[in-house]
Amino acid sequence: MVYILVAILMFGVLIAVHEFGHFITAKLFGIRVNEFSIGMGPALFKREKGDTLYSLRLLPIGGYCAMEGEDEESDDPRAFGNAVGWKKVIVLVAGAFMNFLTGLIIVLVLYAPAQGFYQEIYSGAMEGYGTEDCGLQEGDRFLSVDGHKVLTYGNAQFYMGRAGDTMDLVVERDGEKVYLDDVSLPRQERTDEEGNTTNYRGITIGAQVLPAGLGTKLVYSWNTTVDYVRLVWVSLGDLVRGAVGIKDLSGPVGIVDTMSQVGSQSASVGAAIQNLLWLAALIAVNLAVMNLLPLPALDGGRVFFLLLNGVLYTLFKRKIDAKYEGYVHLAGLAALMTLMLMVTFSDIGKIIAR
Repeated sequence: MVYILVAILMFGVLIAVHEFGHFITAKLFGIRVNEFSIGMGPALFKREKGDTLYSLRLLPIGGYCAMEGEDEESDDPRAFGNAVGWKKVIVLVAGAFMNFLTGLIIVLVLYAPAQGFYQEIYSGAMEGYGTEDCGLQEGDRFLSVDGHKVLTYGNAQFYMGRAGDTMDLVVERDGEKVYLDDVSLPRQERTDEEGNTTNYRGITIGAQVLPAGLGTKLVYSWNTTVDYVRLVWVSLGDLVRGAVGIKDLSGPVGIVDTMSQVGSQSASVGAAIQNLLWLAALIAVNLAVMNLLPLPALDGGRVFFLLLNGVLYTLFKRKIDAKYEGYVHLAGLAALMTLMLMVTFSDIGKIIAR
């Protein structure tokens, strides 16, 4: 139960940080913010300062930044709708930026005590697979697989797992980049004497340790956070291609349940906190990417309409009526809520079936 509460609070903090990004940039640009709330539901505390009502609410599940003229017409010169386009874009993307920054800071904190970082290297061919002449040499450090840069430990194996029978590799050998095109490493299914079936490419991947100085920690923290962004895009691609379905998605219920399991199954309280922070970093980056998708009702959808209106005004001196844009966002919100409801029922079903 404790880890469930921690997970809910952590999820709420990430949403509140997102809204703070909108709030602080709106204030910097002189856009009127009617209310900035931490939490949702009944207000526990309210205080008005200037033209903004600040509130602390009962449920720690997020927050909101209510800007004047955000969803309706307003005659107030400080309304969001009356701000210049570039300011509106910055305010809209600031929430996602804050989520990304939060993920990066968490990763930096987690890497702070690190003494070294593992890097993937080629350790040799497996006997009987015929891969001795694949072009790799022992000690080669993997830099990219099929154009996917190896940013963190595990990337090489991950993208090899998604590759076909042949792949393009870039490795570091004796301090120089070596490009290996069309390397043939097909999966080969084998059955051992005990009847166990294996499916390997016939090579072994080992690790070497890179000492962790301050510069290395900064670079590796950045690479890890960028790799989280890439992982979200890979997952979205799998969803579009049908490789995964609704049952494979998780909403707030599934995320809280996963975080609770991770916390309760950790070896110690310290390990639980560390594991939960890793998950929080991944979720923060996930929120950043998802919010910037050009879909109605999301920040990315609003940015899309701003850019579209900019193009239309430049070419034809006309813009899409705000009323119709509102209808699109409303429809998008309805679709998003429907999807969230479906995912929530799926999450609850998976919990009950356990």
